[in-house]
Amino acid sequence: MAVGLWRSMATLGGAVLMMAATVAAHHSAAAAYDETKRVEATGTVTKLLVKNPHSWVFLESDDRGQKIEWQIEMGGAPSMAWAKDGLTIGTVVKVAGHPSRAPGTHGITGATFTKLDGTPIGPRAGRGDTPQ
Repeated sequence: MAVGLWRSMATLGGAVLMMAATVAAHHSAAAAYDETKRVEATGTVTKLLVKNPHSWVFLESDDRGQKIEWQIEMGGAPSMAWAKDGLTIGTVVKVAGHPSRAPGTHGITGATFTKLDGTPIGPRAGRGDTPQ
């Protein structure tokens, strides 16, 4: 009986440790992005990486003759099915979201996308989820 109890406790302990590691691995965006601020950019979609755990949309914009590459961090592959048709390479879009905390970078998370005419693109379209 003691051996069975020991095995049960060891199995339970292992399961708890694995769950803790999973929870720790999924981090908050607050460490890398300032969720108290909002930034907007307009640019051309140059690259779309749809993968897990995070997808990325890259935009190129122009600021007084200087090219800027915006790196927009998005959700994982299952949440990005809309991007194949909505964010094709070469499409010019407006994006709004929370800026990166790293000085000199052009990162955004919590993003909403619109066409130049203001038509929403993506899963947040029409829900008013634009970050404030």
